[in-house]
Amino acid sequence: MSARTIPVVDLSQFTAGNAAEKAAFVAALGQAFHQIGFVGVVNHGVPKSLIDGFYAASKRFFALPSEVKKKYEDPALAGQRGYTSFGKEHAKQSKVADLKEFYQIGQEVEGDDHLKAFYPDNIHVAEEPDFVSLGIQLYKAFEKSGAELLRAIAIHLDLGEGYFDPHIQNGNSILRAIHYPPITQEPASAIRAEQHEDINLITLLVGASAGGLQLLNMEGEWLPIVPEEDEIVINVGDMLQRLTNNYLKSTTHRVVNPPREEWHLPRLSIPFFLHPKSDMDLTCLPGCVSDDTPAAYEPITAGGYLDERLREIGLKK
Repeated sequence: MSARTIPVVDLSQFTAGNAAEKAAFVAALGQAFHQIGFVGVVNHGVPKSLIDGFYAASKRFFALPSEVKKKYEDPALAGQRGYTSFGKEHAKQSKVADLKEFYQIGQEVEGDDHLKAFYPDNIHVAEEPDFVSLGIQLYKAFEKSGAELLRAIAIHLDLGEGYFDPHIQNGNSILRAIHYPPITQEPASAIRAEQHEDINLITLLVGASAGGLQLLNMEGEWLPIVPEEDEIVINVGDMLQRLTNNYLKSTTHRVVNPPREEWHLPRLSIPFFLHPKSDMDLTCLPGCVSDDTPAAYEPITAGGYLDERLREIGLKK
């Protein structure tokens, strides 16, 4: 058993624990997000049957012929709904596209929220009817667990437990099924996913079907992230780093190519990018700004920031 790169926390301590357990969870999560930017979470409340069902449906979708998958690609949506074909997205500092294709599922607005008019509809796949309907169920489960993690972080930041709740209710989150096909020839320079940071508040990732995920630590070393069975990997995104004036770390990470003898193996990965509503103000929190740590960022809304970043990574023209 190799030493863990990231700490592990038990979410049930927070959701069902006594005051002491809850406080211990908040402290452990806050420390992990401050020092490493990554944490493993067990007892996260996302049903295994749902994860397994969506995994299987995703595999079936990506196995469809290219011309079938391309029916579900709409360039006008900037990769925010439906299919994005191989070689479209690149890391912001890279000119070479990542070795992946993906499918995105977005918010199904509840109630008569005016936001319904601003979100594109999800694109359902006729050949694989379970794929998106299972994805929407998984989306809601991730949203629920993500909200609990943000409540703990809000307590850690002395904002009051409910600080993020109104901002993420019907938020602009994305569930992404990523398929890294088998590598058939020496790649020009790109790896499966070049080093990057996530855009959103936090990302929840369920176990990938193959290894390769690495984070860059403070010493400049790339370390593998190997989650245990039934563990979700959580990382801080740039929006939360920005809001906390760099107190919480949005850590650089990447997906490297497997050893040559495993090139024939595809990799499937399911991240949930938890975004707030577009009107959330990302101005650095007063409690995170001082004479020693002046505000490192200009004020911006979540929507303005997302737009900027989608252009940088090539999804929005």
